[in-house]
Amino acid sequence: MSRKNRLPLAAAVLLLNAVQWVVSEAVAAAAWTSPPYSYATNYISDLGVPECGTHYQGRTICSPDHALMNTSFIAQGVLFATGAILLALALLTGRARRVVITLAAAHAVGFVLVGLFHGSPDGPGYSLALHVGGAAVAILCANTVVILAGSLRSLQLPYAYRVFSITVGALGLLSEAFVGASTSTAGIFERGGVYSWLLWSAVTGVCVLVRHLRRPVGARMPENVPA
Repeated sequence: MSRKNRLPLAAAVLLLNAVQWVVSEAVAAAAWTSPPYSYATNYISDLGVPECGTHYQGRTICSPDHALMNTSFIAQGVLFATGAILLALALLTGRARRVVITLAAAHAVGFVLVGLFHGSPDGPGYSLALHVGGAAVAILCANTVVILAGSLRSLQLPYAYRVFSITVGALGLLSEAFVGASTSTAGIFERGGVYSWLLWSAVTGVCVLVRHLRRPVGARMPENVPA
């Protein structure tokens, strides 16, 4: 696939990723009615737990659309990784390309584990460990990719975009550090670490389409260096 074709495909995949997640999460949360799902106190992972009535860390979990959310988890990992890898192949060379591809692939593996193994104590002991471990790796890798996207100049996007990318990635990592600070805000801080790269996916997809897809693509750009 040529570089010219990789760019629009990467943009479309990143936009699709953000949209499918937001829609799937909203639908799954709306289906959860007893007790009502809380974006502030419930973890995102609660939406993927298949057992209804499970009590975990003071929360009663019952997600009727758990299959939808688990499918979205897996799709998110694959779509984000695909979009990031396509951008890396089109716009990066050398070590920068290899780093981004490795991080994106690790993110995909992490979210596949999140979708296959659930955040519930009801099940084999390894299941929850794989879920938590996969989520931690995925969140760390995705936000690192977002920070790198702002640190490298290959995207040829405005300075404001680069500042946005570094800031949103850094805030995503910082938000995750406060997840366990309070049960009343756990869902908020977890979402801060996840919505960071979903927002980045949407913004990057739009920016790439606007700045790259309506003009001729020149020769391959050299590897970028931090700003």
